[in-house]
Amino acid sequence: AIREGNTRRVLSVLEDLAKFDRPAPAAADGAVTDVLSEEDKAKEGKFTRFYAEFGAVLKEGLGEDFGNKERLSKLLRYASSTTDTVSVSLADYKARMKEGQEAIYYITADTLAAAKNSPQLEVFRKKGIEVLLMTDRVDEWALNFVQEFDGTPLQSVAKGAVDLGSLQDEAEKKAAEDAAEAFKPVLAKLKEALKDKADDVRVTTRLVDSPACLVVKDHGMSMQLARMLKQAGQQAPEMKPILEVNAEHALVKKLSGDANPNFNDLAHILFDQALLAEGGLPEDPAAYVKRVNALLV
Repeated sequence: AIREGNTRRVLSVLEDLAKFDRPAPAAADGAVTDVLSEEDKAKEGKFTRFYAEFGAVLKEGLGEDFGNKERLSKLLRYASSTTDTVSVSLADYKARMKEGQEAIYYITADTLAAAKNSPQLEVFRKKGIEVLLMTDRVDEWALNFVQEFDGTPLQSVAKGAVDLGSLQDEAEKKAAEDAAEAFKPVLAKLKEALKDKADDVRVTTRLVDSPACLVVKDHGMSMQLARMLKQAGQQAPEMKPILEVNAEHALVKKLSGDANPNFNDLAHILFDQALLAEGGLPEDPAAYVKRVNALLV
């Protein structure tokens, strides 16, 4: 009981500090704004400093204190595709979701740069859809305990087939279906060439500038979490990712040429480049370099 009481008091203090996490916006000339007391002014920025040091501990609490999970989830902060600063709450994100958006989108990565530049973000960036960037090692684990926020599901942009619902118009959906149908023979050849590496190969609307990316099934373990487990000396389930290709990219179009003598090498280069972009390393780096060099000369 004493521990529960202390926890509630600490959370109340943090919730109070979080209210003053940002300075009040400047008022227009002549406008009357609320005047902060000296006590409240002293609170500005304190939550940000606390979160920089102990944010990971709050996230761990999601899996250890189920009774306060909702209160803890309101205190979480992340960087996003609109700001590098770890300042976006789930409530902030939800308040500025686009009309028709049905999920809170996020991506996990080892670094902010890797998250920001991930190919999986391309269609979201094109459509102006914000994506939370999660780079703490504890994020993957913590997300097992936060599947939704205030009735809105959290959805990884690197899991499952991308489905933007009403945010994707019918013309785009039709073009994607036509491309997938026309590309079927190439997909079959890619699946055969990469049968030891990829669980499946499919055309995607997720990509805009990149030729390919790797994703996992909807409820599969992310590739980042699998790497972290292996680095920690723990067992991770053996899994093969799904290779998604951009049928409009010049490199992918090269694969559809009749009797392309370099098809097998291009297929493996495509997969390994997608793996590098995702934060992994080719299983055989020397073979990757050899294939790239062979195509350069």
